[in-house]
Amino acid sequence: MLRIMAVTDEGELLTDISLSHLTDLNVEWFWVDFDCPKEAEIELLDSYFQFHPLAIEDCLHLLQRPKVDHYDDTHFFVLHALHPETLKAEEVDFFLGPRGIVTFHLAASQEVDEVWRRMLDPAIRSGKDHNYVAYLIVDKLVDNYFPTLYMIEDQLNEIEDQGENRPDLQEMTEQIYDIRADLLRIRRTVIPMRDLLYRLLNSDKIPGVKDQHAYFTDIYDHLLKLTEMIESNREMTADLRDSYDSLRSNRMNSIMKTLTVMTTIFMPLTFIAGVYGMNFVNMPELEWHAGYYIVIGIMAALGLGMYAWFKRKGWFD
Repeated sequence: MLRIMAVTDEGELLTDISLSHLTDLNVEWFWVDFDCPKEAEIELLDSYFQFHPLAIEDCLHLLQRPKVDHYDDTHFFVLHALHPETLKAEEVDFFLGPRGIVTFHLAASQEVDEVWRRMLDPAIRSGKDHNYVAYLIVDKLVDNYFPTLYMIEDQLNEIEDQGENRPDLQEMTEQIYDIRADLLRIRRTVIPMRDLLYRLLNSDKIPGVKDQHAYFTDIYDHLLKLTEMIESNREMTADLRDSYDSLRSNRMNSIMKTLTVMTTIFMPLTFIAGVYGMNFVNMPELEWHAGYYIVIGIMAALGLGMYAWFKRKGWFD
């Protein structure tokens, strides 16, 4: 689908025009959005807009690293949105020219849709141009990273609050590893976006960005905060993982200690049973009338005595 928005010199908004009208003298700036475009619409990138072939190729081959390329007076941006459920990066591209902006995304983008709705509002659109549209798109993409990280922080806080009361340590450990994997996926999106904003703020090649410097600085600050949140959460998952691994080791050691104590108690009893299980002829005790009861009593006393001694030592704690 192809959507067109154009603003005239008088500030009038036009949305029901064709591409041929974008070259009219009274069009101050325009925004063309390629939303899930078909093959014939994709060809317009070359046949009508005459964008650089390498930029068009980057649009069609996912996923590129977030970047900006400069082609004469047109600047090509590759940005990443974050799918809220799968946390996979979804590419959103746009071409920023002297008179307009062309956005391109093969999948539906709620961020672009929201910016489109905002720019239909005369109060928001007043005094703004296509450079402000570029800012809004980048800002909305970055803002939508926050809910996912906040959700992960809530999960980590819940895990931390449960502490040792969590009955299934194996399930908890698997959940922590899943969270670390999610953080890694988010990090692969946020860090390149942060580097891209840093390049934009320190470049004079894009006049529109220079005019919106304060706005883009705010986005860069958000990305710095996101980076700190990711690193903080990764450290927290590492601490929780180490804590639960230590707790599991302690539980295993406690079980092994108990089994070792029980084995130690039965060692002399097994020895006595083994001695009187031998079939030698000259064993006087075998002829005792009460020999069985005497040996059983000795074994019981020995076992109870060792149990009481180990209990006093605290080996069953």
